[in-house]
Amino acid sequence: MFADRIVSGMRPTGSLHLGHYHGVLKNWVKMQHEFECLFFVADWHALTTHYESPQVIEQSVWDMVVDWLAAGIDPAHATLFIQSKVPEHAELHLLLSMITPLGWLERMPTYKDQQLHLADKDLSTYGFLGYPLLMSSDILIYRATQVPVGEDQVPHVEFTREIARRFNHLYGRDPGFAEKAESAIKKLGSKKARLYNELRNRFQEQGDGDALESAKALLDEQQSLSLGDRERLFGYLEGGGKMILSEPQAMLTVASKMPGLDGRKMSKSYNNTITLREDEATVAKKIRTMPTDPARARRTDPGDPEKCPVWQLHLVYSSEQTKQGVIQGCKSAGIGCIECKQPVIDAVLLEQRPMRERAQLYLDDPSLVRNIIADGNEKARKLAGETLRDVREAMGLSYS
Repeated sequence: MFADRIVSGMRPTGSLHLGHYHGVLKNWVKMQHEFECLFFVADWHALTTHYESPQVIEQSVWDMVVDWLAAGIDPAHATLFIQSKVPEHAELHLLLSMITPLGWLERMPTYKDQQLHLADKDLSTYGFLGYPLLMSSDILIYRATQVPVGEDQVPHVEFTREIARRFNHLYGRDPGFAEKAESAIKKLGSKKARLYNELRNRFQEQGDGDALESAKALLDEQQSLSLGDRERLFGYLEGGGKMILSEPQAMLTVASKMPGLDGRKMSKSYNNTITLREDEATVAKKIRTMPTDPARARRTDPGDPEKCPVWQLHLVYSSEQTKQGVIQGCKSAGIGCIECKQPVIDAVLLEQRPMRERAQLYLDDPSLVRNIIADGNEKARKLAGETLRDVREAMGLSYS
């Protein structure tokens, strides 16, 4: 059983391109073998900026999930689900909105940035203002320990941590908390109870961080403890109340260096993409017709790889030997641009071939994709329900 739980989602934008693969999906494929992973389609998030065109969302959802599977995401190692099929996200979002200061949402850096970048859309809606809180709910509902993000998304994780701390401060100290915690300690057995108390005292009296980590590790090993007792003992360790919502850590991921066909970042808005499952003839044509160094007007003109968009793709795909050959051949006019592009074409097609093969299974039988998502939705709802039960109880909403 993995000690860390990863939660990550993507808005359904339809077919994904190689920028998505190198920026996100390769990380997901690696993480699914190292952590407990939940990957979700953020279809509600799509509505925060595209509420006026919802008809495109459904097909985009299924296209994107097929691309995940094609890229190597394995439903035997990760839980795949759709956000809107787990209504617990929405309920937690509603409950957390009761305690979230308006200023916390307005100060989010992405709030003003998106308003500037999407100036053609009417974003003066609560959904847009509140989407960072919905993101927090997506994370907190699963008690995620790690959230893979780029540097620009770190403020969202810190916001999530602040929300968890505020919630725990307001609702974490249930009546008779200390007595319940002491009772839970006894359930560890005499030897482990003594160790827990020793570690707790070392942390609280001496600030010993190693003792705190050892105590947390001790609790992680106790499979027989109820979820309520486990969270109560985590809170008791640090002298506070019950940790109902856990504070996730940001897991910084390396920013994608995947360039588009024009040298800029690969993006649908620039119309410079190669999609994951694009057919071989189209991929080859796109790369062959890429612009090159303007100084190479003729085959005999020497060029500079640094001024050529094709070189940016060599940096991603080519071996050191190939790159050295390209530099020498370009600068001496020893090779032509078509000759320079061929190793990139070969490398991209080699990368895509297993993706197309994996995808074909799901394209031939779409029910396989539906079944994977249905199973994932069910698993996600079970986990989310456990958290929501504790949240309702803490907020006085568990009466019947």
